[in-house]
Amino acid sequence: MYAYMAILGVFVFVYSVLAGRIESTPISGPIIYTIFGLGLSIFATDLEPLAPTGETIKTLAELSLALVLFTDAATADLAVLRRSFRIPQRLLLYGLPLTILLGFLAAIPLFPGLGFLEAAILATMLAPTDAALGKAVVTNDDVPDTIRDGLNLESGLNDGICVPILFVFLAMIADEQARNSVFGLALQLVLEEIGIGVAVGVGLAVLSSHIIRYCSKHGFITETWRQLPVVALSISCFALAQLFGGSGFIAAFVGGLVFGGVTKEHKHHLLLAAEGSGDTMALITWVFFGYAIIGHDGLSFTWPMFVYAILSLTVIRMAPVFLVLSGLNLSPHAKLFMGWFGPRGLASVVFAVLILDGKLPHGQTIVLTAILTICLSILTHGLTAVPLSRAFGREGDSASG
Repeated sequence: MYAYMAILGVFVFVYSVLAGRIESTPISGPIIYTIFGLGLSIFATDLEPLAPTGETIKTLAELSLALVLFTDAATADLAVLRRSFRIPQRLLLYGLPLTILLGFLAAIPLFPGLGFLEAAILATMLAPTDAALGKAVVTNDDVPDTIRDGLNLESGLNDGICVPILFVFLAMIADEQARNSVFGLALQLVLEEIGIGVAVGVGLAVLSSHIIRYCSKHGFITETWRQLPVVALSISCFALAQLFGGSGFIAAFVGGLVFGGVTKEHKHHLLLAAEGSGDTMALITWVFFGYAIIGHDGLSFTWPMFVYAILSLTVIRMAPVFLVLSGLNLSPHAKLFMGWFGPRGLASVVFAVLILDGKLPHGQTIVLTAILTICLSILTHGLTAVPLSRAFGREGDSASG
């Protein structure tokens, strides 16, 4: 264990001092983290193998995603969001269901052994986009604010929306009687997940903002402890919503939006530590993903999995986005850009662990397809984020000129 701790510590140190240089290249952080984890599993054969459980990876992924969602939402420009709300509104209300439907239709012929519900589960697992993997785009000033905030809001909410949908399909497989009341079950779960998540996020964010403002005014918060409130708040939003039966991801994102809007004058210094903590936890999650999941000896991918993974990252995502954004004042290149940057990551990792623990008849096929899609997403979206963002920004500048 100490050997692994030493190796990971050196890796984190080296990456952190070179991060500014690395982030200006097409090689993204998650690519490096995942390859590092994979390299550990291949070359560190003299060390006793680590055995991180699925629950460990799931918890790490959930907390990393909660921190990233909270901080990204808190830094969002609410004025821009109000002006461009139709973009994420269409992506979530129409684009997300169409993506799941198209993913379902693609899975049926490619995986004839899957039942209809298992095909629907696979499509739902790979429908949400990842705020962490998309950070290189949503924080890039070359990309117009409306596009960046639209993608940010979409990725912040779609994973929370997909959770109850996934649970409905799992419940229908586990209980034949649930199929007779599928609409009622789906409506109940969606309302509970979203309603409780929003209520917890708003309530905690408003209360915490007032407490922070009062304590800052009276000098109660020292420089040392200023690093922790937002980290604790984001985790509290996530955990409390999950405890009450809501979506912790929606609670974290909505809580971040409200917190950022209420604590404008304090949020920059408060958010710095939370952003660093989220990035660090995401780093460790991707290292574990490379080490324990991609580096697992039993992985065996088939050509239908490769075809589905490629379709998932292209047609299944891009066609619905292009369609639902029709009629808005967006160029075809902008629609294609938004369709392409729908990376799959931490949310799909969480869903994959859930499916792995659920022991579905064809669970291995579903999980392997999801893993392959995530790997291709890490690679392709990571390599294209910086150059395509710059190219898109230049195109916008020339159009405005």
